[in-house]
Amino acid sequence: MKHKMVTILEYNVVFTKEKEGGYSVAVPDLPGCLSQGDTFEEAEKNIKEAMELYLEEADPELYHMTPEQSNQQFISRVQIQI
Repeated sequence: MKHKMVTILEYNVVFTKEKEGGYSVAVPDLPGCLSQGDTFEEAEKNIKEAMELYLEEADPELYHMTPEQSNQQFISRVQIQI
């Protein structure tokens, strides 16, 4: 029995809570890869599907950023006093 080789990729995604309700989601490292959902869980599921479809169709040489490069950046809150 042959086993299919699976590659796990990891990208940062940005969830934005919308005023009307639900969430919009963007993948900064995959330009144009966007989704949304009525709940956080639905938005997360939808963006995973969108990312899979995006990467199936994308030319690997045109990826905006590799998963390894993406893992080197993150979002954090920083407080400043003005």
